[in-house]
Amino acid sequence: MKTYDLGQTAELLEALRGNRMFIPTVLAGLCGLRRGEIAALRWRHVDFDAGSISIEQSAEQTHAGVRYKPPKSERARTVAMGATVAAELRAHRLAQVQALLSLGVRLTDDSFVVSQADGSPVQPNTLTHNWVIERAKIGLPRIRFHDMRHTHATHLLASGVHPKVASERLGHSKVGLTLDTYSHVLPNMQADAAALVDDALRLALQNRPKK
Repeated sequence: MKTYDLGQTAELLEALRGNRMFIPTVLAGLCGLRRGEIAALRWRHVDFDAGSISIEQSAEQTHAGVRYKPPKSERARTVAMGATVAAELRAHRLAQVQALLSLGVRLTDDSFVVSQADGSPVQPNTLTHNWVIERAKIGLPRIRFHDMRHTHATHLLASGVHPKVASERLGHSKVGLTLDTYSHVLPNMQADAAALVDDALRLALQNRPKK
């Protein structure tokens, strides 16, 4: 598993701004969505008022084409959007409305968030193909598109987010899967936790009433 740190993630997003892979990378790197979940996401799943995204479907690539099915865990989940993600999706929606209108197509709640120029859905394999092409233009270590999801998970845990919360956000069936998958982050978390407890104890000892 290879991931980007926060600085590299910021560099990547700025380099992809205005690019066909910008929004897919935002959804993977800042929300932890899977490739199939991104390809299946429709505007009705995005609630700007609540600041959330509902993951209800996943696009699966088959020999017969693409079929839509429940997410990997077989249950829907809700992912909170940060202000950055919400702003980027609002801007993307406006640009998409204007682009489709020029083709005589009206954007609806049933339209795909990530789509082809005419509004038709993208295939999961297309996201991977486009990622390889566009990432190669940027001077960052080579990682898979799926590793942007791992990048988000690593950022969550390294920032002190509870593994249970991270597990729910990622759509893992059990928190143990999250802990096992990202165990490389845990040693640093334990060291940070020990330091926090030590600082709290030292402060308590300093502030205790003197006899």
